[in-house]
Amino acid sequence: MGALGVDKIKKLIKKTHLVEDLGQRDLENPEGAGLDLRLGEIFKIEGETFLGEEKRKTVSHTSVAKYDPKKKTSFTVKPGEFYLVQTVENVNLPDYLVATMHPRSTLLRSGVWLLTTQIAPGYKGPLNVGLKNMGNADFTVELGARILHIIFWEVAGKGSMYRGQWQGGRVTTEKEEKQV
Repeated sequence: MGALGVDKIKKLIKKTHLVEDLGQRDLENPEGAGLDLRLGEIFKIEGETFLGEEKRKTVSHTSVAKYDPKKKTSFTVKPGEFYLVQTVENVNLPDYLVATMHPRSTLLRSGVWLLTTQIAPGYKGPLNVGLKNMGNADFTVELGARILHIIFWEVAGKGSMYRGQWQGGRVTTEKEEKQV
């Protein structure tokens, strides 16, 4: 099993709504073996966190910028700053697909890193990733800009559906909670 090609991805978008709210460029002319997803919202995080064997509590979050297709909005990330960011697009992974996310190379060339994870079969919603300016210069990004590339992989055998508490794009916890 390997990565899905753009022909299969486009069929799944029509048939199963694999990706919703995709930008016109990637709907019509995707490149590589995946899709580029756009910056939808930026969250400042603060407070204390705890990760135990059975319980967790994450930091609080505040939205500091949100994409509006009717107006251009830019946001500057200073060296050393870290934010959680969310995509414009929503994904709807069936039980036979898993996805990985990678920063677009322009971010790397700008000293900016996206901290990503895999997206489990059964996950539905927008994607949240960490964005850290590891460079020496301010980084200004326009909301709606393509920031990450998502690749879809077929699962060999039976996949296990995502049942975690981050379903639907939740950004942080509101209080200490039991992990599922």
